[in-house]
Amino acid sequence: VADSPRMTTETLLEQLVAAATAWSGWELAAVALGIAYLILAVRESLWCWYAAFASTAIFLWLFWQVGLLMESALQLYYLAMAIYGWSQWRGSDADSSSGGEPHRLAITTWPVHWHLLALASVLAASAGSGFLLDQYTDAALPYADSFTTWGSILTTWMVARKVLENWLYWLVIDSISIYLYWDRGLLLTAGLFAVYLVIVIFGYLQWRKHYHLQPAYV
Repeated sequence: VADSPRMTTETLLEQLVAAATAWSGWELAAVALGIAYLILAVRESLWCWYAAFASTAIFLWLFWQVGLLMESALQLYYLAMAIYGWSQWRGSDADSSSGGEPHRLAITTWPVHWHLLALASVLAASAGSGFLLDQYTDAALPYADSFTTWGSILTTWMVARKVLENWLYWLVIDSISIYLYWDRGLLLTAGLFAVYLVIVIFGYLQWRKHYHLQPAYV
């Protein structure tokens, strides 16, 4: 029993070495692009969607390799949403003919009953897909994988539509994702999501400030 902490430390070090040698190039690139996406999203920069597309393409391959089937499928959705988000944030060119600036997509908020409906839908979808994955596939952590997948599907759409509360949703999803990726040996990705938690808090505060200042620039 006395050797247990030492063995745990040795196991952790082995995982870190394995992560650094096996995934260093691709995972580091995906992590860097993922952080760039979130920082740019906080700033409401259109460039965030370019970073999102590149990061997602790499993660699609990584997750497939470690058996996170729902997470792999989610990346296909992310690729489509990167294009959709870019088109939404780019704005309308309705005023361009008269020399005006394109319409900027405004930050909005949801009423409480929309959030309750969203939560119920995510939980129901997670329970259903988690059960199917558990019974008919060898997917790892099927229920947690399903929850982060369905939650991310909804929340990514909220980002594309600039719904303020998306940042609060990400706090929950990213926290669970840290455990999910750590368990599968994607330590750099788990670290990325730990960084995400810090940026997400800043993002919520920044968007809330912009939301209240919108009449001055929308």
